[in-house]
Amino acid sequence: MLAGTRNPSQRTARFGAAFIGVLLIAVNLRVSFVSVGPVLVNISSDLGLSSAAAGFLTGLPLIAFAVFSPLAPGFAARLSLDRALWMSLLILGSGIVLRSLPVPGFIWAGTVLIGVAIAFLNVLVPSLVKRDFPLRVSQVTGSYTAAQAAFAAVGAAVVVPVAQTSPAGWRLALGAWVGLALIAMAVLLSWLRRHGTSAVHAKKQEPAHRSPWGSALGWQVTAFMGLQSIAFYVLMAWLPTIEQSRGVPAATAGVHLSAFLLISVFASLGAGAVLHRGPDQRLVSFTSGALVFVTFLGLALAPDLILLWVLLGAVGCGSLIVIALSLFSLRTVNHPQAASLSGMAQSVGYGLAAVGPVAFGALRDASGDWTLPLLGTAGAMAILALAGLFAGRDRVITESAGRPGIGQRAR
Repeated sequence: MLAGTRNPSQRTARFGAAFIGVLLIAVNLRVSFVSVGPVLVNISSDLGLSSAAAGFLTGLPLIAFAVFSPLAPGFAARLSLDRALWMSLLILGSGIVLRSLPVPGFIWAGTVLIGVAIAFLNVLVPSLVKRDFPLRVSQVTGSYTAAQAAFAAVGAAVVVPVAQTSPAGWRLALGAWVGLALIAMAVLLSWLRRHGTSAVHAKKQEPAHRSPWGSALGWQVTAFMGLQSIAFYVLMAWLPTIEQSRGVPAATAGVHLSAFLLISVFASLGAGAVLHRGPDQRLVSFTSGALVFVTFLGLALAPDLILLWVLLGAVGCGSLIVIALSLFSLRTVNHPQAASLSGMAQSVGYGLAAVGPVAFGALRDASGDWTLPLLGTAGAMAILALAGLFAGRDRVITESAGRPGIGQRAR
């Protein structure tokens, strides 16, 4: 751990190396699956996929996130956290390569592997932050969340030009992301070789911890994670369509979505910087939830102010994901428990993320208008803000359920 390094220069060097490692893992967390959307038409045409099959291909990673997230803590407990992260990157790289090979069925197998790997990485990175940066949880979480969002935006922007200019088309455009996984693996491999013995020793010394599945606080954090996931994925899936149905040109709607992603990067950094300015996280959690509540309410009742709702939604969503990921560390006593809470919350969260856009579309079809689904989602965001008041309290999951953690207001 960083705290065990006595020499200040050694501590600074180790902090820097660990921080770079976290960022390298983070840039792999979104780009390999969000880059599919822009070239989905090319993939469907090349492979003869129906619209339903193409939709399933894009939704498959989210399903994998929901199914495999609870398995990540056990995976890390068996291998050690560092080895589990490295193996997850290996699975990710293998999936990226398989998905791009011109072999029947490999695109499905590769996509499943990508989903499994990112599910594990999503769960284990907060545990890594809890272990190596216990006093800088929110700052590090804000930085790596911003990094993954920034690379996702870059990936979505460059994948089409690469596909159009390369003889290999979409296969090269998607397969090139294996380079990011290989870089992260190389950095982590050198770390494992230097610290493998101490990692095994630390694994043996990990204390027992209470399962978050039986904790009210664990379910409050899970509700917060799940509801904020609905906000983000509903906006990603439907915001351009909503705008176009109200007369906004498709190109302008695309610019708005890009602006949304860019603003959310800075919102993530800002949330990481202010998350510990108060006695707990209730105010920032409630405020961020209130912003997305106002966003959906505004889209329903005042659609002419679309740029305002894009701005508020971007700030709200960018802040909410940092708060949710930080809570995995702030509400737990050690990094194995953080992994357990992360697995629980992300399993439920991504399950809701997969269902949310579908339910939103179903309400649109049933009502014939956007008002009902937008107001319904606004109602869910009101519950999110309320959940933030509970999950944001300064306490941890201990053997005495609900008892505040003494001295646990981590910085």
